[in-house]
Order: sequence, then structure tokens, then C-alpha cells
Amino acid sequence: MTGLRVSDEVRAAVDEGSPVLALESTIFTHGLPRPRNLEVARLAEQLVRDLGVVPATIGVVDGVPTVGLSPREIERLSTSDGVVKASLRDLAVAAVKGLSAGTTVAATAHLAHRAGIRVFSTGGLGGVHRGAQQTFDESADLGTLATLPLVVVSAGVKSILDIPLTLERLETLNLAVVGYRTTDYPGFYIADSGHDIEYEVDSPSEIADIARVRDALGIASTLLVANPVAAERELPPELHDEVLARALAAAAEGGIEGHDTTPFLLDFIQRETGGRSLDVNVDVYCGNVALGAEIAVALAAAR
Repeated sequence: MTGLRVSDEVRAAVDEGSPVLALESTIFTHGLPRPRNLEVARLAEQLVRDLGVVPATIGVVDGVPTVGLSPREIERLSTSDGVVKASLRDLAVAAVKGLSAGTTVAATAHLAHRAGIRVFSTGGLGGVHRGAQQTFDESADLGTLATLPLVVVSAGVKSILDIPLTLERLETLNLAVVGYRTTDYPGFYIADSGHDIEYEVDSPSEIADIARVRDALGIASTLLVANPVAAERELPPELHDEVLARALAAAAEGGIEGHDTTPFLLDFIQRETGGRSLDVNVDVYCGNVALGAEIAVALAAAR
């Protein structure tokens, strides 16, 4: 595994067939404000450990892609200026330039698979952006996950994206989607995006069974588990829709395009909801981490 460092704890757990859960780093390098970002990073790792699973937080430290960041490395990435955001295409550049980086879903998934980890929890996936018919703006997450036999838990895709087109792309890319105890596809901040998916699963063991049969059939794409935020914790749908409409209008009026669009919209929503969207973000993430850990346990037991 040239160019990749795997912590001793994670390597031993993978070799022994013990449950391991991959966690991304962009949520605390770019997704949450300080000091809450570090608090959430520590909370996620402790939540995983409390469920009997080894956490493997993934990031890049001084150019070294690392699976299983130490507490000191997590603190450093959470508090240092100059930490970049690295997708899969950026990993080699960051390595040669000696950069430290938070890894996106695409980069985290790739590194997790290289280290032999089978389950990864994140907040919301990237997807097809609004207006993609003209801009061809689509997250690298989708194409990357189409090539990796992982289980990835998320609360759907962010509601700022084009959810119907994203679901179409998932089908085209042979990415199976199952809803955890629901057929309502979640929209990150809200439990029901208004779009349905075909399959519902009722337990971590059922998800593990699906992953095992997928592997036996030689299907090399990710199983996406859509895990909605609890209804009592979601952003009120009426507020969500109203603020999102104003955010989109403000982006259009300000000429915000390309990679600047997502951070602009998320920042707008956070400000206009008085920070409520940030609280939902954390609830979403913790729920996905807990479910991911349970799936990792079920997969390890099946082996």
C-alpha cells in the first residue's frame, strides 16, 4: 500500500476480521465551525468505540493519506489553517506537495477500501447539481462509489442538489439504494425529500446479508443505505423549503457557480435558520455513525 498509512489499531482489526467503521474528515475540516468541529469528531469516534467497533477516521497529514487518524492528528486537522479539501483526484497532488487535507466522500471511500474496510458512515452524499443539464456538474462521489464494494450510510444527498436527477444517476451507475426502515428518500436536513425508493431494510443484519450476496455475485459497486434523520429532529420542512428557495435565488443573483455553490448555499441556510441546520447536521451524522457501526458488527459476525 505505497503512499498510504494505516494505524496499527485499524490494521490489526482488519486483519482479525473485527468490525471497523470508516469516517470522513471533511466534516470537521470544512463542514462545521470551530470548536464544534473537534467536539463532533471526538464524539463520533467515541460513539463508534462504545458500540464495540474500531473507528478509522481518514485524512491526509503532511501529504500522507492516513486511515486511522490519531487524536492529536484529528485535533491538528480540526484547528489548523491551510488544511485543504481533497477529493480522490487531489490525493496524489496533496501527497507530492506535502499538504494536509480533509478527505471527501470519494477520497475517504477509496482509502477505506484500500485499507480493507467495508463500511463507511458520512452525513450526506454529493450528487447531481441543479442545472447539471447545462453545466454537467456532478459530484465525484457517485462515479467513485460505483467502483467500490462498500456499504455507505448517509442521510441521502443534500437537499440543495437535484434529487430526482441524482436518483436517476444512481440507477445508471448500478448503485443500489435501500432505505433504513423507510421507502422515503431523505434529503439530509429533512426526513422525506418527497421522492421514493424501491427497497426498505429493517436491520443491520439484513444490510450485511445484501452486501454479502452482492460480493458473491461479483458486483463491485457500493450499497447505499439511506438513513433519515428522526422526524422530531429534522429541519421543519416548510422552513427548509422557504430558506432553500431564498438561498438559490441569492446564489443566482450573486453569480455563484461551480465549486463555490455548495458552501454558499449551506452557509446561507445555516445563517437564515439561526444555526438550526447545523444542529440537524450533527444529529444526521451521529445517527449515521451509529447505524454504520451496527452494520460493521453485523458484517464481522457474518464472516
